[in-house]
Amino acid sequence: MNQKIRIGTVGLGLMGSSIATCILAAGHEVTSLVKDIAIADEARTRIHGFLKQLYDEGILSETPEDVLERHIITDNVALLRDHEVVIESITENIDEKKSVYHKLETVLSSTAIIGSNTSAIPVTVLQSGLQHPERVLGIHWAEPAHITRFMEVICGNESDVQYAYQIVALAESWGKEPSLLKKDIRGFITNRIMYAMLREAFHLVENGYATMEDVDRSLRNDLGYWITFAGPFRFMDLTGIPAYLTVMKDLFPELSNATQAPKLMEELVASGAKGVSNAQGFYPYTPQSAEHWEEQFIEFSYDIRKLAKKYSQNPSENEK
Repeated sequence: MNQKIRIGTVGLGLMGSSIATCILAAGHEVTSLVKDIAIADEARTRIHGFLKQLYDEGILSETPEDVLERHIITDNVALLRDHEVVIESITENIDEKKSVYHKLETVLSSTAIIGSNTSAIPVTVLQSGLQHPERVLGIHWAEPAHITRFMEVICGNESDVQYAYQIVALAESWGKEPSLLKKDIRGFITNRIMYAMLREAFHLVENGYATMEDVDRSLRNDLGYWITFAGPFRFMDLTGIPAYLTVMKDLFPELSNATQAPKLMEELVASGAKGVSNAQGFYPYTPQSAEHWEEQFIEFSYDIRKLAKKYSQNPSENEK
């Protein structure tokens, strides 16, 4: 597959815009399909801002204005004809996603790859009933998608793994460090592990063992200290394996096995809280402090990108 192929995206919300930014910055021509063309100017402004960040950080050598000349925003699916890869990033709704795929199949070649930036919907569910389910993959990004090196490429039961290998190679050319799941499972790798952690975090807070501040502080200064350098298996290698077995035998029986969403989470969402985006979350915010946290998150994301790149997990670099 040509590394500078034309790539389509579907959806230009916050994450869709970030995904389009990443692909544009890698040198591709990008056509973005949107439901409502009226959002085009807002999306262009957001993407221009993301590109300027990359330019200011020295990651992007072209000017944002030059890069944007390769970007088309349209509500006409026919303009995606002849694109070799299309990545959908719309709401987490099975019916809406499948409706998009059926439209794409009316214009794409039978070998064009359709990827879904789903966080938890099984790829097998998304590809069922399509004309060419073998070319449908999960392509799971992390926000901010134009900064993070994370990506998971997921095969459904009917996926041809050769398409997955093509996306892995493309992702590496975008500056990602992708992981490949050859078998479909809800939540993939990071979400399964992260939500197990979130369940235990809520259990500790709701049962009075610790405050939210305590939990955040401990994880930031322990898990947060080593996780960018080494995943859990490498970390056990580095710190001595036998002790972990002893702790597992003692601790696993006492971990939360709740199957319902935490009450605190239900109440917070019902109150209208969205987090820093509307200055209402687990922590109190003013509009100014919420904006400050957003800015700090972006700055931190760039710093972590540099650190992760410095300590790359590429076997050819680290296992000589």
